[in-house]
Amino acid sequence: MGSKPKAYHHRRRRRRRQILPVAHTKMGNNEELRESVQLLLTTKIAVYLMTFLIVTVAWAAHIRLFQVIVRIDDCLALLNLACMMLITFLPYTFSLMAAFPENVLGILLFCGCVMVMGVIQAGIVLYAFGRPFLLNEQIQISENRTFYKHHILKVIMRVPIMCFFASVFSFIFFQLSYALLAVVIFLPYVSQSLKWCRSKAIGPVQESPDSVLFYTYLPDEPLSKDRVEAFSDGVYAIVATLLILDICEDNVPDPTVVREQFGGSLTAALRVYGPEYLAYFGSFATVGLLWFAHHSLFLHVTQTTRLMGLLNTFSLAFVGGLPLAYQLTHEFPPDSRNELEAIQISCVIIFFAGIFQLTIWVVALRSERETLHPYVRYGGREHVFMLAKLSLYPCVALGTFFLTCVLSRFSAAIFHLMEITVPVAFLVLRLLVRVGVALLRLLFCPDGPDPRAAGGEEGEEEEEEEEEARVPFNTLVT
Repeated sequence: MGSKPKAYHHRRRRRRRQILPVAHTKMGNNEELRESVQLLLTTKIAVYLMTFLIVTVAWAAHIRLFQVIVRIDDCLALLNLACMMLITFLPYTFSLMAAFPENVLGILLFCGCVMVMGVIQAGIVLYAFGRPFLLNEQIQISENRTFYKHHILKVIMRVPIMCFFASVFSFIFFQLSYALLAVVIFLPYVSQSLKWCRSKAIGPVQESPDSVLFYTYLPDEPLSKDRVEAFSDGVYAIVATLLILDICEDNVPDPTVVREQFGGSLTAALRVYGPEYLAYFGSFATVGLLWFAHHSLFLHVTQTTRLMGLLNTFSLAFVGGLPLAYQLTHEFPPDSRNELEAIQISCVIIFFAGIFQLTIWVVALRSERETLHPYVRYGGREHVFMLAKLSLYPCVALGTFFLTCVLSRFSAAIFHLMEITVPVAFLVLRLLVRVGVALLRLLFCPDGPDPRAAGGEEGEEEEEEEEEARVPFNTLVT
């Protein structure tokens, strides 16, 4: 088959830029990377982060709404599809805002979409409360159903009202409109901070006994674990797909070039793309192992909270930057300063993607009886292993960063060695953890008593409880 026309490839690249704009910012070999990063931060990265955060805010609002509405009919399904259509249009509005930051059309399109979404969601609430059998049981049996309805409507309409003011200010002072849009992203946390300051200034305000469980915006507000996992798996799948799309599109040699420059030898032509293939396999292994750590974490989580969902969003935002890390690691000439800084940026992206996963587990330990399986609670059999598994990538990325600072001449070799050794470390991690724990026990308590023997009946009771908890977990793993 012949090569595709240029317009075809341009359309494919444009669609991918709308999904992850930051991953396809090209930089010249002679261009200083620091200047390129400044350009990214002002345009592409800003667009990507705002798009990602807005979509996750809409996703979280969708979860809360359908924790209140547990049944749907045809009308609700059509209204929900209308909301989904507007959400999928948001990345396009952000692309316009990035390409034309001083033109108000992008801001107006975004604000218009959000306002229409707010009206549709308000219509969903009014429709559902008019048919109580669609609501969850807690609200169905409540005598203050009207209070629930007004409270949910008040929460839903905050964002459309803020977007209305942003659209008005775009004609007067468009920089203020961007500030208001940033407030939209963090509006729940701004609201909670103001409420906390008010309680400190004038004393705590008495809460209504009928406060809505799913619209509190408190850190411990429950979120659907299944929805969090599904959303995360989707992000990981998209990132992995983008990696292979870059290989398929940019690293397939042209038949004419192979015939004229390499004497028809495809092997010689592919040898030129060796660094790209190495970067691809290393980046794919990183994405896969971060997904594996995420999957292992949520296998042990029994209930997710709003704070855990927020930390998961930050982790996924950095995972979305891994295609950028893949591109940067082979974009510049070997042993150049640009290559060193590109590798260090990749280490920073991997570090934050892993450290937020570790933070999720630390937060879950705060209320471990409600959020974690007994095996991974503090002192449980899998506690140390989970700590090691979730700490592996942050520690290795941080160590690689500092090694490249000291041994800058070997930065590429150090980075690729890290990508190769981490999968091997995951395979032997359990053995290493067991050996490490055994050595620590031998050094610090060589003659320590057997906790089961010293515990007596209490130890037997705890062992029975652990045995009871083990059955459903083993069934789940099987």
